[in-house]
Amino acid sequence: MQRVWKAFGLQPHRQKHFKISTDPFFVEKVRDIVGLYLHPPDHAIVLAVDEKSQIQALDRTQPLLPLGLGYVEGVTHDYVRHGTTTLFAALDVASGRVLTQTRRRHRHQEFLQFLRHIEASVPKKLEVHLIVDNYATHKHATVRRWLAARPRFQVHYTPTYFSWLNQVEIWFNIITQRAIRRGTFRSVRDLVAKIGSFVREYNRCCRPFVWTATPDSILEKLERLCKAVAGTRH
Repeated sequence: MQRVWKAFGLQPHRQKHFKISTDPFFVEKVRDIVGLYLHPPDHAIVLAVDEKSQIQALDRTQPLLPLGLGYVEGVTHDYVRHGTTTLFAALDVASGRVLTQTRRRHRHQEFLQFLRHIEASVPKKLEVHLIVDNYATHKHATVRRWLAARPRFQVHYTPTYFSWLNQVEIWFNIITQRAIRRGTFRSVRDLVAKIGSFVREYNRCCRPFVWTATPDSILEKLERLCKAVAGTRH
């Protein structure tokens, strides 16, 4: 059986996951957000905003064995949980600089606190374009009222199931791989301190992400995927 699979290039143990958006305004939202990336408006700042919730402060039960010549880093398979924190982040797509806050929870109250932090940090002469996903916290009535009272804030929602269109997700992956996933934290306070240290160092030499996908290229790729799905017998 293995020889047959190899001869025909079959890999039945692998899967590729996908989710097609059912958003009725999908095309309009894609063109709107990608347009902000490729042609940002004048006298404005474009911020990709989201939160990374339930970041665990994990402490290994025994000390790490450091990486060395001829052997890999040694890590115990078990750990102690010291609690969690939520990281709110706003990525300036023009400069790559990140504005962050950490909070114990991620309700609309904490999101509103972060919006106030953004308001205080962005010069008043600039309009603020916020790119956010469809999480209920971002659409809470209190949040909507706060935004409606501030005309310089404009919100752009990503299409449903299309949160990858938000550039801050790229940054979340970076901090996860470089500072969180392999970290050892003795407390939530230790975790928050190390996140803050990483953010300060990152902002010191940050660069914007290079966005090359156009709305048409995204829609063409989605069209090919829809045809592939329609052609199956599942």
